[in-house]
Amino acid sequence: MSAFVVVEIEVHDQELYKAYTQLTPASIASYQGKFIARGGDTIVLEGDWQPKRLVLLEFPSVNVANSWWNSEEYTKARAIRQKAASTKMIIIDGV
Repeated sequence: MSAFVVVEIEVHDQELYKAYTQLTPASIASYQGKFIARGGDTIVLEGDWQPKRLVLLEFPSVNVANSWWNSEEYTKARAIRQKAASTKMIIIDGV
């Protein structure tokens, strides 16, 4: 069953964040993941949620998504993102 990684990001350092965006796609692809949404416009339907940037990733399973997040490939990119932005990230099972 597919799993999705949902990420809310507020970028504080655009230049450093660019380095992150260059490293991340290959790490995602190496774990059979793909971008579903990547920073596009959002429309609030209810509530007051105003995310600065949202990203939605799809992986084959929760285990694969966890393996990607903990991977050596992503560790370098994650460290850059954590310096460049504030992030909230979850994994959710698909149906």
